[in-house]
Amino acid sequence: MRINNYKPEEIEKKSFEIISEELNKKDISLPTETANIIKRCIHTTADFDYVETLRFSPDAVNILKDLIKNGADIVTDTNMALTGINKKEFLKYGGSINCYMADEDIVRLSKENETTRASESMLKAMQSPRKTIFVCGNAPTALITLYEKYKKNEYVPAFIVGVPVGFVNVEAAKELIQNTEIPHIINEGRKGGSNVAAAIVNAVLYDMRNAK
Repeated sequence: MRINNYKPEEIEKKSFEIISEELNKKDISLPTETANIIKRCIHTTADFDYVETLRFSPDAVNILKDLIKNGADIVTDTNMALTGINKKEFLKYGGSINCYMADEDIVRLSKENETTRASESMLKAMQSPRKTIFVCGNAPTALITLYEKYKKNEYVPAFIVGVPVGFVNVEAAKELIQNTEIPHIINEGRKGGSNVAAAIVNAVLYDMRNAK
């Protein structure tokens, strides 16, 4: 196989061209509203299954854009997702972005309560009076905690990006969120990850930037 020499700024563009070509070969036409999100997930993973497994609640993309435009915060369940989100693009709208997983109080509470740090992180985030977008790419317990508080009418997340990866409770946790009226983007099945979670947010941010 021949190695092609591309300039750094050309690599991503070429990758998306290849993705579009592959989709055309498969005779797959993506909805305009969600196309860039799906393509960026494919770009991040080289996995075309995201065409079939990404699920969007009604008007999810526009709701997420409006939240960001109006200064909503983001809380992630991993520092990897936090690092992967384009902060230059996000922070210009006035929101903050945080991950509490390594905070001393979270570590202590998870030990005292025999819970996961992801669960305690979600509980901490719920103390904020600001609208919060929860971006979860690793821990199904984060989604389960959000769901439990929602069902008890104790908290309503503004939005959930729920794409944890793994085997234990992953599919069930995603299904819980899908069966609520919380605006969400979920990936069905076992696949996902912090990189996918960040890719979804970045796709929305880049759409917003390019629309100006």
